[in-house]
Amino acid sequence: MTDRPNILFIMTDEQRGDCLGYAGHPDVKTPYLDSLAADGIYFPNAWSACPTCVPARAILHTGLSQRHTGKVGYQDRVDWNYGCTMAGELSRAGYYTQCVGKMHVHPLRNYLGFHNVELHDGYLHEYRYPNVEYGENQLIADDYFHWLKSELGADADVTDTGMDCNGWTARPWPYAEKYHPTNWVASRSIDFLRRRDPRQPFFLMASFVRPHAPYDAPQYYFDLYKDKDLRPPVKGDWNDTAMLEKRGMVFNSCTGPKDPELIRQQQIGYYACITHLDHQIGRIIQALIEHRLMDNTVILFTSDHGEMLSDHGWCRKALPYNGSAHIPMFISGPERYIGPRGRTDDSLVELRDVMPTLLELAGAPIPAHLDGRSMLHPLDREYIHGEHTFGFNRWSSQFIVTKTDKFIWLNERNEEQYFDLVNDPDETHNAIHDPDKQERIAYLRNLLIQELKDSEEGYSDGTRLIPGRTPVNCLSNVELPNC
Repeated sequence: MTDRPNILFIMTDEQRGDCLGYAGHPDVKTPYLDSLAADGIYFPNAWSACPTCVPARAILHTGLSQRHTGKVGYQDRVDWNYGCTMAGELSRAGYYTQCVGKMHVHPLRNYLGFHNVELHDGYLHEYRYPNVEYGENQLIADDYFHWLKSELGADADVTDTGMDCNGWTARPWPYAEKYHPTNWVASRSIDFLRRRDPRQPFFLMASFVRPHAPYDAPQYYFDLYKDKDLRPPVKGDWNDTAMLEKRGMVFNSCTGPKDPELIRQQQIGYYACITHLDHQIGRIIQALIEHRLMDNTVILFTSDHGEMLSDHGWCRKALPYNGSAHIPMFISGPERYIGPRGRTDDSLVELRDVMPTLLELAGAPIPAHLDGRSMLHPLDREYIHGEHTFGFNRWSSQFIVTKTDKFIWLNERNEEQYFDLVNDPDETHNAIHDPDKQERIAYLRNLLIQELKDSEEGYSDGTRLIPGRTPVNCLSNVELPNC
């Protein structure tokens, strides 16, 4: 491709696939993201195959499935030694590559092929403990925290709200809006546009931490939602109400709160964070217009995973259900790069598909070993295999999702679930024992059996699923390819 576009990759953290106005959400307002989606290709069947930050981002940056990245659960402080990465290949193709915001890799200043990173990972417990070496301490390695303390004093922190980064509590940001991490990512991204080399195409990754908790948008955004009649969380015939009753008063539990008012506050805070970041994305769009870059820039938008938001009594992520594993995805830009605009592509897509898509846009070779495929063309993928090791209440899962249904094996509990996503998109009825579904369930179960037949954990012998195996977060037998 002789006319190579600039590439802006906007990524949020923990944004549900349904939480876009363009996706039809009845409450969330996202005017700038809706504008981009309306001028692009929207993918309603986008999934995160290993839905927490670390394994999802490994998939994103390598174009590999979770079985090939080796990260099938969440574990910090494990080296990222990938020899072939999205930014590395774009750099090799002649792009100047810049990330602003969240990477969540190890070590923290691992650039993964980017020419430069202005880092903000959000609050990471693991990198603040007393035994963390100086250079890996988040208060030293994270650029936003360094900047915030230089602006507001040595004691300033995102924890000044009193809220946890994995909790369901919510309250407005206590400082001026310009000090919020969402504004910081937008401001530093805009500054990159000012100081870039105009003779060289760029790849800019604007990686926001919100709407991941803490839910701390400025007061204005809380006010947008505080008086609205919000859609309540969904419930199903399979929900563990005893677990919610037991754990629903723990502020950072993997269940949501059991108090209806706290659920409402959680929703208000989450939606406020989404509209806040949407308006900051609006600032970046305006900067692109002012720099006269909109006519030769392609924008790809997605999130690493979703948020259960009290659906089925759950909070946070790591689960195979729609709130956690379904993500937003669209590509926006001039037609000469992406084809006809304003269209929907119902292909099954996943984070592994981002890297080959961007490489095709850049006119760069797509490495043959990638599991992902370019989303610039409709994909004939029948299903996606997803999974996540999850210690809470022995809820580790394996799943097969198609355009129409989902089969789940809770491997530690040896329980199965089946959801008809056409007639039951909110997963309210576990149809695993419905007589008319047994042939389809057997087919999907066999797909999972084949996916897992060579698994390190021994989940399958090629003929059946084998319960009682010990889950791991990181596989030990993975060979990482170079480009």
